[in-house]
Amino acid sequence: MRSRYSAYVLGEADYLRASWHPSTRPAQLSLADAPGQRTVWLGLKVESHTVTGADTAEVVFTARLRVGGGSAQRMHERSRFVREGGHWFYVDGDVG
Repeated sequence: MRSRYSAYVLGEADYLRASWHPSTRPAQLSLADAPGQRTVWLGLKVESHTVTGADTAEVVFTARLRVGGGSAQRMHERSRFVREGGHWFYVDGDVG
């Protein structure tokens, strides 16, 4: 989870796609900001992680960000991961 957050901060779309499970991976991923809407990532708090099966887990986190010159926002997500070949892959998540 932390490595994926770091990839968002650094704009590493290739890493994000590589760590995304093939069954849900988008064909393309652009991290380009709209003009005047630069995203600044301010922090990550992993609130919990739960093993849900032998090779599955969930991570609940809150990320703080600012878009453009606006106020800081929070994004809360419950993400699902699966382990294959010894590597963890992001499957999907519920944002709320």
